[in-house]
Amino acid sequence: MTETVREAGELARAMFSTSLRTWTKGVSSPVSEADIAVNDLIENRLRAATPDYGWLSEESADDPSRLAKQRVWIVDPIDGTRGYIAGHDDWCVSVALVEGAVPLLAAVFAPVTDEFFLAARGQGTTCNGTPVLATPGDDLDFSKIAGPKPLVEKLDRSRKDVVSHPRIGSLALRLCRVADGRIDAAFAGAQSRDWDIAAADLIVQEANGRMTSLGGEPILYNRAEVTHGVLVAAGDLRHARILAHFQKHPLP
Repeated sequence: MTETVREAGELARAMFSTSLRTWTKGVSSPVSEADIAVNDLIENRLRAATPDYGWLSEESADDPSRLAKQRVWIVDPIDGTRGYIAGHDDWCVSVALVEGAVPLLAAVFAPVTDEFFLAARGQGTTCNGTPVLATPGDDLDFSKIAGPKPLVEKLDRSRKDVVSHPRIGSLALRLCRVADGRIDAAFAGAQSRDWDIAAADLIVQEANGRMTSLGGEPILYNRAEVTHGVLVAAGDLRHARILAHFQKHPLP
């Protein structure tokens, strides 16, 4: 998996800032030929090595046979395609191996900023080979909390001038930066999909963090419905404080 993700990242970087064919799928989701090329590379490598595993990717037609598989690859070939097309550096390749609805292995690689996050269940998280941990404590420094502004603002209902962390276009990368302590907490707005979050989920959990719904429910993967509601990731104590706040002040 590690070799495949690195190779996929190098392919994406080679195509980055070149003249790419792009189009829109659905209502407003951008796609480029780089997304497809990277997806093909990952699928060819991983499915050849693990032919009995299921497959779920943002850029592949969904195969319902995955639902009967004990282990399933969940892939976002380029998370943050909009920024990738625009020439920004906040995009990544995200790959998770899910076993029984929870992540077992995870890798997220941001080639431009040279960040390679790797986690295995029960074995911790590393970034570029160095162990990392989410920040301890439960204070709320809004300059280190990332996510949709309305969600961040609801953490302090008395203020209208909350200045949160600058936007990180890739959701997976946003969450991974909780794991290495560069930001304290991150929200995912409603409508994230399995491929956006599965790898980052394990990376956060293995860095002494937690990632759940605002109600505290764990996230389950490889279900028929792959869309999730609002999620939050943070170190244990801060995560508990954020959940307690939203229990007192639930979203409409």
